[in-house]
Amino acid sequence: MSEKKTIWIINQYASTPETGMGGRHYYLAEELAKQGHQVFIIAGSFSHILRKPPQIEHDFEVEKISDNMQFVWVKIPEYTEAHSKQRALNWFIFANKIRKLTRIIKEKPDLILYSSPSPIGYLASKWLANFYKSKYCFEVRDIWPLTLSELGGYSKNHPFIRLMQWLEDRAYKKSDYVISNLFNAVEHMKSRGMNNEKFRWIPNGFSLDEVSQPEPLDSKIIALLPKDKFIIGYTGTIGVANAIDTLIDTAALCKDDDIHYVLVGGGKEKESMQDKVASLGLNNITFINSISKKQIQSMLSFFDICYIGWHKNSLYRFGIAPNKLPEYLYSGRPIVHAFSGNGDPVMIAKAGLTVEAEDPHAILKAIKDIKNMSKAERDQLGLNGYKFAIENLEYKQLSRKILELIK
Repeated sequence: MSEKKTIWIINQYASTPETGMGGRHYYLAEELAKQGHQVFIIAGSFSHILRKPPQIEHDFEVEKISDNMQFVWVKIPEYTEAHSKQRALNWFIFANKIRKLTRIIKEKPDLILYSSPSPIGYLASKWLANFYKSKYCFEVRDIWPLTLSELGGYSKNHPFIRLMQWLEDRAYKKSDYVISNLFNAVEHMKSRGMNNEKFRWIPNGFSLDEVSQPEPLDSKIIALLPKDKFIIGYTGTIGVANAIDTLIDTAALCKDDDIHYVLVGGGKEKESMQDKVASLGLNNITFINSISKKQIQSMLSFFDICYIGWHKNSLYRFGIAPNKLPEYLYSGRPIVHAFSGNGDPVMIAKAGLTVEAEDPHAILKAIKDIKNMSKAERDQLGLNGYKFAIENLEYKQLSRKILELIK
């Protein structure tokens, strides 16, 4: 598409690599900007997932990223933790303020993309699209309020849940397009009245510039890695959702083996997981602190197998979208995936072995099956994953799917 477009991406939790992890929308915007399109990312100035929140004085502050890419920070109150009432109040504050973007951004949008999880900002973002007579896209990265009902235990009849349900249903019906990084989310959306033809699957991806030029690991970190061991590696948050306790149970099944587990990252559950390892007397697990995102590929190069696991969760029937999986696939390492759900990228890519979630014996068997393969067979699994990543998950390709929405 030769004609240059203007795209607004509204995600209250978006970030830059300096303030957070960058992530999906940053890299999509970066690729769109490289192609000559004008992109604005609109995000809240504070959230619990920002490592270094920007300090802004006014309601809006525009940060220039490149000639064609700008971040618009919307000032919202700070809060102490993820379950704070202020976090929920910020959804309404953010939604109210973004209606004033008509005074801040001079460029008329050809497309406005509003990203969940919270559907609260839908009405304000759709008002903007109506005001400019632009195309409107509703993105679902976490299915709310279904997640809050099935996992959080909230009644479907709770007034706030009913409000979010009304907003979700309205967004499916009134949006020009609905996209998701969850492969099978369309099944839920159809059940809420969405026209199937509106749906587009746009998965999470990776920045080729970033992964192809990784920063080397510090020598002190390399010294922590075990020598002459078959390494099962994990990188990412050590939290409840990642089922690290199951991996530790797996390690406990073969204490005297030459298999070693390396867990790289931080999180609320890290200390309790370290305590569990100590209580089990395991010496085949090494914890390493979080490293820079730009160093991830350097770390993965030391692994023989990349591991990712989940709990058994009914919501996974709609698919999963972990940020680490595209990086795993690109690394060319075989993957063991403990997952019970639909839309499994590892299985689709033929990049490793998928087993039942929360089953240490099945995980260990998969690890040993790959370990006992010939090097050529292991390399083939890794190559399958690498090819799948290059052909399907690079953000330059994914950005073109965004542009197709404007045609």
